[in-house]
Amino acid sequence: MKREIIITSDGSTSIHLPEWEESYHSKHGAIQEAQHVFIKNGLSLCKGQSVSVLEMGFGTGLNALITLLESHKNKQFIDYVGVEAYPISSEEVIQMNYSNQLNANNFSEFFSKMHYSNWEESVTISDHFRLIKRKQMFQEINDTNQFDIIYFDAFGYRVQPELWSVEIFIKMFEALKKGGILVTYACRGPIKRAMLEAGFQIEKLAGPPGKREMLRGWK
Repeated sequence: MKREIIITSDGSTSIHLPEWEESYHSKHGAIQEAQHVFIKNGLSLCKGQSVSVLEMGFGTGLNALITLLESHKNKQFIDYVGVEAYPISSEEVIQMNYSNQLNANNFSEFFSKMHYSNWEESVTISDHFRLIKRKQMFQEINDTNQFDIIYFDAFGYRVQPELWSVEIFIKMFEALKKGGILVTYACRGPIKRAMLEAGFQIEKLAGPPGKREMLRGWK
């Protein structure tokens, strides 16, 4: 499927799939969306403790990078697992401008290390951040009571409704520790119903720029 590099409204890059009319991040701002959904309404709830994070849709590595930056800022150790069935290419990695847009050029080597490290191996990216990338379909997830937070960042319901099913959210529920949370940019009726059926307590929150609402689910 054809992929194009685009610049979103906050100046940060993303990847656009013309055939689906779908992008890896919000066209209203890739960095703004990631910080609002996954940091402000996810990771920030776990300050002062070591945290295990599962990202469903590793994609461009943006969510991993901003999480690493937070880990250094807060002196917080993070074990991070990124699941991705279709990794982006080396050429696409080079075109991502996140380190520059985040005023974190001194962290650019960490971003490269994330992408060029071996899949299925635990890699120490920094003193505060350990990463395992798993080349895996969402349907293959079988973790149990392992994660404090899940970043659910799949392509939208419109193009891949099967990734937002009850079956997938049951897997997410099982993967979380008791008291763990799942955060996602989405807030459609079928998604809310699927999360509730899977066992989550859910809350609607104000969405990132360009989106009215988002969801957070608790185990």
